Amino acid sequence: MAGHGDEGITFAHGDSHATTGADLPTPGFDRVAREELERDLLAPGATRAEGAGRRARTEEPDPWRTCFERDRDRILHAPSFRRLAGKTQVFIFPDDHQRTRLTHALEVTQVAAGVARACRLNVALTEAIALGHDCGHGPGGHASEDALSPYVGGGFDHAPWGADVSLASLNLCGETLDGIRNHSWSRPAPSTPEGEVVSWADRIAYVCHDFEDAVRSGIVTAAALPDLVRERCGDRRGRQLGTFIDALVETTLRTGRIGMAEDQAEALAAFRASNYEHIYLRPSSVAQGKSVIEVLQALVEYFGDRPHLLPTAGLEDEGLTGGEPGAVHAAVAYVAGMTDRFAFSQAVALLGWDPDKLPVGIGVTARF
Repeated sequence: MAGHGDEGITFAHGDSHATTGADLPTPGFDRVAREELERDLLAPGATRAEGAGRRARTEEPDPWRTCFERDRDRILHAPSFRRLAGKTQVFIFPDDHQRTRLTHALEVTQVAAGVARACRLNVALTEAIALGHDCGHGPGGHASEDALSPYVGGGFDHAPWGADVSLASLNLCGETLDGIRNHSWSRPAPSTPEGEVVSWADRIAYVCHDFEDAVRSGIVTAAALPDLVRERCGDRRGRQLGTFIDALVETTLRTGRIGMAEDQAEALAAFRASNYEHIYLRPSSVAQGKSVIEVLQALVEYFGDRPHLLPTAGLEDEGLTGGEPGAVHAAVAYVAGMTDRFAFSQAVALLGWDPDKLPVGIGVTARF
């Protein structure tokens, strides 16, 4: 269909009748207008967008989008974000209904944006941080951090790696990168309240949805839910999310600090500890983690010795010598960006890896 024309305008539908209600063209709700609205409506401590934003490389402001809206859009279109669809959340090579890193990022974004909106914080910045927060994750879940750490000075941490390597080419604002770099609770606190909201939203989302996935997969039963959580937050994900989100919003509005009342925070901590005991550290999960580590380290060694085989060879990797630090770093960046399926299929195709020694759920698909 080529659309439908009328008086020099093309419409999607032949009976199009929608109107903005304006008889004459108007300037529209441009970036400057939204920046002015932010100054008036956002909480005193919220982060305001300003022009093109604080970026490593100077850019011209966008006429319609604020700097943080622009960051959010760039992340949505980034290859590292798309590849999250093929990366482990809890289950390696998940089935149709289990979470991936991508669906996790989307759920974190929904939780974080809801909190930010209620607390009069910058929603666009919150969404940008939430969408990008896991872009530094390697294949195979957190086991990839153990696998890649020996090759990275100070160890491989998906949070700073995402900000400083995976998303570096996007030239994101400093506030966005800071929130991504420091979203993990083991990291320094983010410099913005929006970043701290994402830190909470990440934990709220994964604690609730990882348990739901584990129950549906038969790994645990609903009876594994701690009594403390059941009593204070209910036994269904919707109510649990609502309880934690309401507690975060209420506490933040009451105190002016990004935090959660003790009763609900205690329940969230108990929920997370139970997940570690029954899901993340179960024997089969630990065994799969060991398999992930073996495969990823073998791939880094392979490409680190053969930098000419990297897909970027002839560009920034031109002239690298196998085994030198630059070649190893490039190999880590390449392997960390792989999806589960691609990493394990490469192990079979390039390294002659025995498919039967791959993590459960991968072996059959990797044979081709």
